[in-house]
Amino acid sequence: MSEIQKNSPPASNPTPSPDLEIKDARIIFEPIWADLEAHFGRSHLRFPKEIILLGGAPGAGKGTNTAFIAKIRGLTCEPIVMSSLLDTPEMKKIKDAGSMIGDREVLAVLLRRLLKAEYRDGVILDGFPRTKVQVECLKMLYEKMTQLWREFYGTPLAIHFRQPVMQIVVLFVDEKESVARQIMRGRKVKAHNLEVRRSRQGQLEEERITDFDQTLARRRYRVFKEQTWDALLSLKNLFHYHLINAQGTFAEVEQNIVGELDYQSSLELDAHTFDRLRMLPLASEIVVHARQELVKRLDGYELSNPGLFQRVITLIEKKMMPIVTRHALSGHSNINSEDPALSEPDALAMLIDIFSERGYHAVVDVHRIEIPESFDLKTGKITCRVKKVYRTIIRFKGSEIRRG
Repeated sequence: MSEIQKNSPPASNPTPSPDLEIKDARIIFEPIWADLEAHFGRSHLRFPKEIILLGGAPGAGKGTNTAFIAKIRGLTCEPIVMSSLLDTPEMKKIKDAGSMIGDREVLAVLLRRLLKAEYRDGVILDGFPRTKVQVECLKMLYEKMTQLWREFYGTPLAIHFRQPVMQIVVLFVDEKESVARQIMRGRKVKAHNLEVRRSRQGQLEEERITDFDQTLARRRYRVFKEQTWDALLSLKNLFHYHLINAQGTFAEVEQNIVGELDYQSSLELDAHTFDRLRMLPLASEIVVHARQELVKRLDGYELSNPGLFQRVITLIEKKMMPIVTRHALSGHSNINSEDPALSEPDALAMLIDIFSERGYHAVVDVHRIEIPESFDLKTGKITCRVKKVYRTIIRFKGSEIRRG
């Protein structure tokens, strides 16, 4: 035996090379999908109607904004966080064997989790996709979900196969802001854990080593830019979305998230349907200048019809506000009025605008009641007069009383 042969390592149990990992998305996806069909049956491949892909730079606020996103989208289930999903005994065995958790393992675990009944109406998916292969697999999943929707459309199972929706929320901050937030998070977590240990109340939070060292925090951000950033940007080839500026205040970031999800929701409709609806303004658009328009209308009433304007104000002051005041605790009052002033043109518009200017929400319904006045004995005809009753519903923030 030669010297080289003597010193060569044994052929068994070679260390897997990252270069040997399969990079063809179709080769990865199709066997996993076939396994799902064989195990669950095609009619039971019931994925969430809506999947919100949540990604972003370290410190961009993914965890901070998850609850807000769930609230505005009406989601009640817990998010799927990939880092937690992959922290299982099965995944630990792969890592302990010296292997990397590849795209195949990530996809297999994720697809099975998405089939759980609790996610049927929608779920936030934090941390996927992270590679371009995962992006391609996501595209294939979307195509399969769309295929299932069309296949079961009009059948008794259609309720389980609704038109799939993918929403993309990518929060972005620059390197300086990312590092600052990571370090700030480390300080808060450390202080929290010290208090938990001292008081023995509450739960300890994870202390990430990168949150205590600026160099490590900066390296984590650069790893994100080098390994994940391109994958997130490549999603734009599949879905229409914009990066969300997450560098502002909580309120500003939340407003940016709402605007982006509103934009993406407008793309969920069929092209012909959206074309019919697009001429109607979004609620978010009409409220931008609502206050200015209200002031303009009120000033217009004063200039064009001051007499009627004063009559409506007097009606509110003398007859309506005493009733409203008595309902200050509930913040809700119903008022019926037959005042002739309200039958005048523009009177109801004035009343609603006056209440709006003072911070109330008023809705008026005109109820017409026919009251018999005469009866013709020969023809049997009943002549009625119409009485108008103006039913006004007024809502406002009621008083919060302390209960003993």
